[in-house]
Amino acid sequence: MTEQLSLFAPEKTAPEGLRYAAEFIAPALERELIGQISALPLQPFQFGAFEGKRRVASFGFRYDYTLQRLQSAEPIPEWLLPLIEKVEAFGGPSTKIAQVLCTEYDVGVGIGWHRDKPHFDRIFGLSLGSPCKFRFRRAIGEKWQRYTLEAAPRSLYMMAGESRRVWEHSIPGVEAPRRSITFRTMADQKR
Repeated sequence: MTEQLSLFAPEKTAPEGLRYAAEFIAPALERELIGQISALPLQPFQFGAFEGKRRVASFGFRYDYTLQRLQSAEPIPEWLLPLIEKVEAFGGPSTKIAQVLCTEYDVGVGIGWHRDKPHFDRIFGLSLGSPCKFRFRRAIGEKWQRYTLEAAPRSLYMMAGESRRVWEHSIPGVEAPRRSITFRTMADQKR
């Protein structure tokens, strides 16, 4: 049996610091959150002079790409507070969410390769409505090491350590409408 197993490629290992929880919330809460996000004054994502196809609303803080600095944003809405408590419990005792980003993706919309701004520390993402391929890559010499997380609806991921600071991440165009809520801690906090 071991000889046969050696014919298959080894299973790819998740980036260090990446945690995933399937079914983090119930379907009823997912529907409620999708409704809350749909009711927000979502705006196209601004990346300097460019406008992204996804629509967003930031709370607590937002990064201004034109000024290249963090700005204050609207306070985090009360309807997100119970969810933040649950995310903070998942992150551990020192977790304090300071920034929230609600995002709407239409069919075909994704996000290119990037790392979140260094002002933020740990990143948590709640996937709503449809699955997505959450891709990771890091340079190893002249090649890329890659990993794909199949983020199911109602699941939560956390990026910390190398998955946050070394690996880039992206989402290819989604096949069905999707919403997400991203929760961020600040870099100057204790971990």
